[in-house]
Amino acid sequence: MNAKLLLLTRLLVYGVLLLAALFFLAPLYVMLVTSFKDAEQIRAGNLVSLPQALNLEAWRLAWSSACTGVDCRGLQPYFLNSVTMVVPAVLISTAWGAVNGYVLSLWRFRGSEFLFGLLLFGVFMPFQVVLLPMSQVLGDLGLSSSVFGLVLVHSLAGMAGTTLFFRNYYSAIPRELVNAARLDGAGFWRIFWRIVLPMSTPILMVTLIWQFTNIWNDFLFGVAFSGADSQPITVGLNNLANTSSSVKNYNVDMAAAIIAGLPTMLVYVLAGQYFVKGLTAGAVKG
Repeated sequence: MNAKLLLLTRLLVYGVLLLAALFFLAPLYVMLVTSFKDAEQIRAGNLVSLPQALNLEAWRLAWSSACTGVDCRGLQPYFLNSVTMVVPAVLISTAWGAVNGYVLSLWRFRGSEFLFGLLLFGVFMPFQVVLLPMSQVLGDLGLSSSVFGLVLVHSLAGMAGTTLFFRNYYSAIPRELVNAARLDGAGFWRIFWRIVLPMSTPILMVTLIWQFTNIWNDFLFGVAFSGADSQPITVGLNNLANTSSSVKNYNVDMAAAIIAGLPTMLVYVLAGQYFVKGLTAGAVKG
């Protein structure tokens, strides 16, 4: 009786998980099959039908020649802008958070807890409230409407979150390790590079994936602080979808949306297990 009940429970759990997976994957399926259809198949009105043939024309148009307003170069320049912005912003904000977390957990000083509390405001504060002061700062620095300006904005915006991740993770490291290293003559940076950083792989993976996803998918800062030649992929996708034409090319729009979301999907497919392991390690340590 217990074995039958256990089997039914497992079947019920698997059934619920399968339904949830189908529910969340259905939009991606519709987008994918639509992107490979031509205009005639789309006008037939069957969203879930498979394409008669793999037509890559919509992908070519979305990448290299679809119009985003008056610019008809597709998403390629926006994609390159996002890559140029995301890579340094992720590395800077992660490194900055690691050092901050190291200081606030293992090199505490008078007022460090108060400073950490102030940093937490950056985690919960809506980004809309910093648009005007940040715009003024970028103007004073001569970085308005540039990719470098976006790198600075995202580095500053992500600093609070990365500091929180690393500070909580490093708080579980025994202080005896740091004290023993200091007695052996190791200084601030030597302890960080030789002892703390080698123990940081789980939280590093979590932070890198988290920051990459947030920065790549950001639209608010991209539309507020970028110029015509520095707009990221999210702004380009919005411009493409809102560009008026005599006939709406849904296959091009779907292909463009998949191109815009492909890097984050690949990150989670290829490194998702490290993200889960890092979160689990942090939960056990904290």
